Amino acid sequence: MTRLANRHNAVNLAQGFPDFAAPEEIKEAACRAIRDDINQYAITWGAPPLRQAIADKCQRHYVLTLDPETEITVVCGSTEGMVASLLAVADPDEEIVMFEPFYENYGPDADLCSAKRVYVPLKGPDWRFDPDELAAAFSSKTKAIIVNSPNNPTGKVFTLGELRIIASLCQKHNALCITDEIYEHIVYEGQRHIPIMTLDGMRERTILVNSMSKTYSVTGWRVGWVIAAPPLTASIRKVHDFLTVGAAAPLQAAGVVALSSPDSYYAELAAHYQRKRDMLVASLNEAGFICRPPQGAYYVMTDATGFGFSDDHLLARRLIEKAGVAAVPGSSFFHSRHAQETRIRFCFCKKYETLQAAGRLLHLMSSPGRR
Repeated sequence: MTRLANRHNAVNLAQGFPDFAAPEEIKEAACRAIRDDINQYAITWGAPPLRQAIADKCQRHYVLTLDPETEITVVCGSTEGMVASLLAVADPDEEIVMFEPFYENYGPDADLCSAKRVYVPLKGPDWRFDPDELAAAFSSKTKAIIVNSPNNPTGKVFTLGELRIIASLCQKHNALCITDEIYEHIVYEGQRHIPIMTLDGMRERTILVNSMSKTYSVTGWRVGWVIAAPPLTASIRKVHDFLTVGAAAPLQAAGVVALSSPDSYYAELAAHYQRKRDMLVASLNEAGFICRPPQGAYYVMTDATGFGFSDDHLLARRLIEKAGVAAVPGSSFFHSRHAQETRIRFCFCKKYETLQAAGRLLHLMSSPGRR
């Protein structure tokens, strides 16, 4: 969708990368590290100062005590962290439970392990799961469940009650929980991100995947980390070593500065994104899409039924070609293309000016006679 947006000079609300600058102090830290010749291999599983900074941040925000020597692995972004974790723990024909809609990499990640996908629906408009359906998805073959909260593409933030249901099923079936927590600080209106690793009985059976990308607006740096108990970490590190060797050394040094940001940084981040969320949701509803404000992350999953398209791919192309706004077909986040063919996902990790321009273009498209 980004390539199509570039071809038609459209406003890109498809791919989830910011079009604004990363914080100056973080960029300067990366430049300083390069000038200081931190340009050779870091330790395969991460430079010690960064692993310590990750441990310190988890202690500060979640009262989660970690050993950086045996429980933290620095990886090339959360994308590698997720697939390295699955390759480390899942055997062929074991089952991976995932909520649907899901971030589109999770399915192929399971396929790379020759594991079987088992889907549990999150049902709109508030994107809740049925506890009975979730329980039915677990079996003696279940190796792990993937939980992404705050969620891409729905913006759902899993509640403590929902996390407890997931945790109890993991413990009952001796399964792991692999969590994608990359949007941890992007939550709205009193929502609270809770790492399932902090729940009773989950410390030893959770693999937590995270990254600098979204919190610090550096999606191109590809510096992430995986947190897990020592036996799991040992396996993950072996896979990581042979996948990528290690993440960029100077950017790891800059990560130490980023993870030391004061609490005010994270509060301002969420406040800015909430204003952008409200701006985009208002524009989308005015243009004829049906949507609710997401609880977290920086995406809006919409229902485009009113536009009369039975194929979300055709509608997404029309949005680019006729309105000049790029979004993602909602079926990209479902295992069957035709499961949700009237849904379209927009992102709002953009400048206010970008969102204003998109709003004007969508309004023009929705005017009588323009659809």
